[in-house]
Amino acid sequence: MNTLLRIILLLDGIVLITAILLQAGTGGGLASLGGGGGTDTVMGGRQAVTLLTRVTWWGGGAFLALALILSLMSAGSTGPRSILQGAVPAPTPIQSSPLPFQAPQQAAPAPAPGPTPNR
Repeated sequence: MNTLLRIILLLDGIVLITAILLQAGTGGGLASLGGGGGTDTVMGGRQAVTLLTRVTWWGGGAFLALALILSLMSAGSTGPRSILQGAVPAPTPIQSSPLPFQAPQQAAPAPAPGPTPNR
């Protein structure tokens, strides 16, 4: 189901990109290549609702709905979201001897040397 929705989302994105690029904007857009660029008013008045406008609105709505559904489906998964949240065994120590920065245990101090006997 997830793969099917992703394919539909991809196809909807392609249709949406095509519809947006074909629309005549204030600069004419790609639609002016077909002779439809001279219908705009000087102040940008209300344009007639064309097929491309409806395709854009419906495609955008479908894109948002599909993206929301896919995000909710992925948030509802029961598996761990990160490798750190999974059951990871504790690492075993590599070195069992004390580390170099730890001071070794000191023995009891040696008795102070006394005077040496003369011979």
